[in-house]
Amino acid sequence: MADGCLMDVADPPYHGGDFAAAARAFGLPRTGWLDLSTAVNPHAFPVASVSREGLLRLPDSADDSSLREAAARFYGVPDTRSVVPAPGSQALIRWLPRLRARSRVAIVGTTFAEHAWSWRIAGHEVALVPELDEAAGGFDVVVLCNPNNPDGHRTAPDRIIDGARRLAADGGWLVVDEAFADLAPDLSVAAAGSPGLVVLRSFGKFFGLPGLRLGFAVAGEDLAPTLADALGPWAVSRWAGAIARAAFADDAWARRMRATLEREAQRMDALLMGRALNVVGGTALFRLVETANADRVFESLARARILVRRFPDMPERLRFGLPGRGRGWQRLRAALEGATG
Repeated sequence: MADGCLMDVADPPYHGGDFAAAARAFGLPRTGWLDLSTAVNPHAFPVASVSREGLLRLPDSADDSSLREAAARFYGVPDTRSVVPAPGSQALIRWLPRLRARSRVAIVGTTFAEHAWSWRIAGHEVALVPELDEAAGGFDVVVLCNPNNPDGHRTAPDRIIDGARRLAADGGWLVVDEAFADLAPDLSVAAAGSPGLVVLRSFGKFFGLPGLRLGFAVAGEDLAPTLADALGPWAVSRWAGAIARAAFADDAWARRMRATLEREAQRMDALLMGRALNVVGGTALFRLVETANADRVFESLARARILVRRFPDMPERLRFGLPGRGRGWQRLRAALEGATG
C-alpha cells in the first residue's frame, strides 16, 4: 500500500500462531511446534493455584474495582475510572471503531494490520501515513502503535500528547496501542490523561499469558463508560482478574523480566546476524529481519516445526519471537543452519 493511499481491506489480516493452518500447509502434525510468531514472553508469570470458586461465580463489582485499581497502579493511571478491562486488547481494537460515526482515520506507519481492518469494516475511511506529524490535519482519528509492531519504532510521548490535544479540539481521538510498552514504561502515555487520548494495553504479551485473554483501555471520562457498556457485564473472568492482580503487584518480577528479555533479544540478534539475517528493528520480545530469501527461510523453519511471522505486504521481512528455554534456542540454531546454509 502506498503512503497516504486510501485502504480497501478485502481480506482479514494474516496472523501468526495458527499451528493448525501451518500443519495443514506443510503436512505436519499439529503438535511439537516452537511458536516464534506471536511475540509473547516465553517466560510466563508464575501462576499460583487459583481457587475453583473463580469458575463458580460471576465477577462482581468488587472484583472489577480491584482489577482496575491494580491496573491503574501498574500503568501509572491516576484515576481508576479511566481504566476499562476487556477480554484482550483485540476486543478493544474491534470495538472502538463502532463507537464513532463515520470518520476519516489515519493509521501511522506499517503496523499491526488489525487496526486498519477494524476501522475499515466498521465503515470508516482509512488511510496509511508514514509518520504521526503527517496525520496532523484532515483526520478525525489517528492510530499509532508505540513501540510499533513489527519494526519497534518509538514515538516520543510529548509528540503523542500534543497530537491528542490537537485532535481533541475537534472531537477527535488519538488511539495509541501500547501492547509492547511494558518493556519500556517510560514510553507510555497511559498516565497523561489527555483529552482525546485512548491507550490500549495488552496483558498477555509481557506476562506471557495470552490465553488469559485480558487487555485494558485507558480513556477519558466521556469514552471509558461507553466502552465499558459496549463490552457488557462480566467481560473479564474472576480467574483472569485474580491472576492479573497478582502479576501487577509483583514489581520485582517485572524488573527482572525486562532485564532478562533485553539480554535474550541481544542473544537473538547475534544468532540471526550470524546467519546473514539482517536485523532491522524490533523490541525485546521480537526481532524483525530482512532477507531476500525470506520465503525460503520461513518454509525451511516451518518444516522443522518452528513458526515465525511473515508479512504478505513485506515479503522480504520476517519477525522472530524469543525461544525461551535452552532447547528452543538449540532447535532454532539448528534449523537456521539448514535454512540459511
